[in-house]
Amino acid sequence: MKKAFLKKLTGGILILALLVAGTVILFDPFFHYHKPIGPLKAVLTQAEYQVIGTLRTFNYDSLIAGSSMAENYYNYDFDEAFGCTTIKAVKPAADTADLIYLLEIACKEQEIKKIFYTLDISALTSPRQKSTFTDEGMPIYLYNKNPLDDIKYLFNKDILFKEIPYMVATSFLTDYDEGNSYNWAQYKDFSIMHYEPTEEKLPMKDIAEYKDDVDRNVDKLISFIREHPETEFIFIVPPYASLWWYEAEMNGETEANFYALREACDELVLLDNAEVHYFQHIEEIVSNLDLYMDVLHFHPDVNTFILEALQTGKYRMTTENKEKLLEEMEILSEKCISVYAKEYLDKQEK
Repeated sequence: MKKAFLKKLTGGILILALLVAGTVILFDPFFHYHKPIGPLKAVLTQAEYQVIGTLRTFNYDSLIAGSSMAENYYNYDFDEAFGCTTIKAVKPAADTADLIYLLEIACKEQEIKKIFYTLDISALTSPRQKSTFTDEGMPIYLYNKNPLDDIKYLFNKDILFKEIPYMVATSFLTDYDEGNSYNWAQYKDFSIMHYEPTEEKLPMKDIAEYKDDVDRNVDKLISFIREHPETEFIFIVPPYASLWWYEAEMNGETEANFYALREACDELVLLDNAEVHYFQHIEEIVSNLDLYMDVLHFHPDVNTFILEALQTGKYRMTTENKEKLLEEMEILSEKCISVYAKEYLDKQEK
């Protein structure tokens, strides 16, 4: 009697386990095993958890790469403009090592035609020498290829009762647009600038403090580009708000930022399979704080502006105009600090 009961109990547990694991595999909200099936949409809202899966399981030939500065681009606009199929290889606050890690995975999975790479200054000056995904608490089972680790995914109550229902509801009950993968701007208010100014001005840091980090990050980037001569790299140097330059000045980082930009641009413009499109010197954008949520993140209208400029090449940096563009940026940064930031701070005090 007891043996029969235990046999039925064991059988019931196994059936339940198979049902749970099968449900997770079928819906697979982090796309660990496959791309969306049937009418389900690719609901992409959690970059740290989903990018790695999409790079391994989706069909694509081009990438939109970068930090949160790259997340608000509309994939299908790039597809139409450049005749490609894009997905995003992004990570909030991504270091250079993070992005190279993602790009290496993509290049192993697909033949990549184009990579639209947002070049952030903070990624160039970052001291991190390796990818930070697992260091920041990301579940390692999503990143490694050890099937034994997958038990943490297959029998995860959050996946079963939160992520799968969200995926189903978003697919069928909303107008979710798959081209807006990881897009956070649609939920943000750009009418209010979120900024807490630094009160104490620090001494200007010596470039030597950053040189090794900058050189390592630039070398890593250049080496990757040279290893993939069949891929076209389109670099976007995004426009930061005037207050970003003020904050850099207060933190004593202005000279280091210029050094990082110059070192990267000096190398990138010389490569046959790379383009640099420079937007940090456009005064009508960086001075208009109504276009920014904070000192970095700009309104989707700026994303559209950048995409159109990529098509025309209007702001492409070359060996001939590089010095002119960088000089214009240095002049504008001074104006950002002494004029535009002062105007903003004076208004805040009234």
